[in-house]
Amino acid sequence: MISFIVPAHNEERWIGKCLASIRTTMEKVSQPYESIVVDDASTDSTHRIAQQMGVRTLRVEHRKISAVRNAGAHAACGEVLLFVDADTQVNESAINAALAALRSGAAGGGCIPELDGPIPLWGRIIHLLACIVGRLIRLVGGCFLFCSREAYYATGGFSESLYAGEDIAFVQALKRVGHFVVLKPTVVTSARKLDVAGPLEVMGLMLRIAVRGPRYESKWVLDILYGRRAQDCRKPR
Repeated sequence: MISFIVPAHNEERWIGKCLASIRTTMEKVSQPYESIVVDDASTDSTHRIAQQMGVRTLRVEHRKISAVRNAGAHAACGEVLLFVDADTQVNESAINAALAALRSGAAGGGCIPELDGPIPLWGRIIHLLACIVGRLIRLVGGCFLFCSREAYYATGGFSESLYAGEDIAFVQALKRVGHFVVLKPTVVTSARKLDVAGPLEVMGLMLRIAVRGPRYESKWVLDILYGRRAQDCRKPR
């Protein structure tokens, strides 16, 4: 069984498309699955939308995405754990490639994301460079990460000492316990952060990640990623 674990905080604009993509994809993939939305203290309709779509929901009050991801993993029944951000849409090619990688002995892997909607030129350039580097060094973000249950517990899960960068730390941990694969298929994720951060901020964030690795968080970083400035201002298409 595949367990799709979807961490969510106030994702009413996006959660429906994410869950619909999982359902549509798994209708084509011959594999049992479950979807778990881990609702982290949402004050909007995230929880209601997930329930209306018949998805198992877990309510937590962590306000820390590493702990939210771990809560979903601990509640999951599947032997394959697939962490999907609430603003991300999966597809058949990505799921089949992930399953093939695990069958071939990989501990886990992830997808390079394509950005949804119109993107400014500077955003397209930075995204292209980030994708090239990500494939070269086998590093992806947290919008689509998968692993076997065995590998998850071997890593100790996502580091709950981190408010950001937990996905990078988890990838590094997976590489220590086995082979990590960056899949050829991509997934689609929201470009909403580009609505609240300019080119200098994005390049500064990438430089900080390059220098500090998973421990790149700061008040400035958290404000961009999760703070008031990062609230949705782009409607899903």
